[in-house]
Amino acid sequence: MTMPDPVPPPALIYRTRLPVRLWHWTNALAVFVMLMSGLMIFNAHPRLYWGAYGANFDHAWLEIGSRGTTGYVTLFGVEIPTTGVLGYAMGTAEAFPPLITIPSHYDLATARLWHFAFAWALVIGWVLFCIYMIFSRHLWNTLLLSHEEMRGTSLWRDIKAHARLRLPRGEAARHYNPLQKIAYLLVLFGFLPLMVLTGLAMSPAMDAAWPWLLVLFDGRQSARSLHFLGAGALAAFIVVHLVMVVLAGPINELRSMITGWYRLPPERHMPEDRA
Repeated sequence: MTMPDPVPPPALIYRTRLPVRLWHWTNALAVFVMLMSGLMIFNAHPRLYWGAYGANFDHAWLEIGSRGTTGYVTLFGVEIPTTGVLGYAMGTAEAFPPLITIPSHYDLATARLWHFAFAWALVIGWVLFCIYMIFSRHLWNTLLLSHEEMRGTSLWRDIKAHARLRLPRGEAARHYNPLQKIAYLLVLFGFLPLMVLTGLAMSPAMDAAWPWLLVLFDGRQSARSLHFLGAGALAAFIVVHLVMVVLAGPINELRSMITGWYRLPPERHMPEDRA
């Protein structure tokens, strides 16, 4: 009777370089603070408009409010009861409850201070990281999709694998998979620049200095709506990202983002066919 060959331990590789780790944690902190302070700023006027509007009696495409102790969300004229979640929750008649806002009590001035302070951290970190990606070729070597990965069949195969929760293992886990690359590129060069530009477009001083911002976004209120939608997209990305971290192995993933070292998950070995 022959004994099976011992399975070698999974390889430990250096996967995440220091500049990537620094940007990841700085950006995570900045985005979390800006999302939470942004919700408090939204509470000051919980309505969103398209075009050159913004007064209380203009038609809003989104409104979060309350009537007494009943919360509601009105989306394109359709009212949805949201008591206990939005509009009225935790005994507070605010669009977003104090559990997810900075500060946790209504204070527009303080929320703006938090928001603008961490906006600088976000922008400076993004600029430095873009410089690093270009000069280190991290953008080309790690994030840009190869010709094979851009093929429709390859992308569809990756989508099906993720839908089945069959995450890359072995050598395939050494690098980002196509869906990861697409998500990170969208955040880096889509959502983050959108958030910065729409934030600038809401500033009267910036509108005077750069009037093209109002033309680009069709008015300050449209920019505010896009800013809100962009924040929602970033929040959704964070939720999906955290879920994938848990599914892939949180200890291994956190070690990679703290120390840079990552242990490749072992390959799936199919049982041998029996005669």
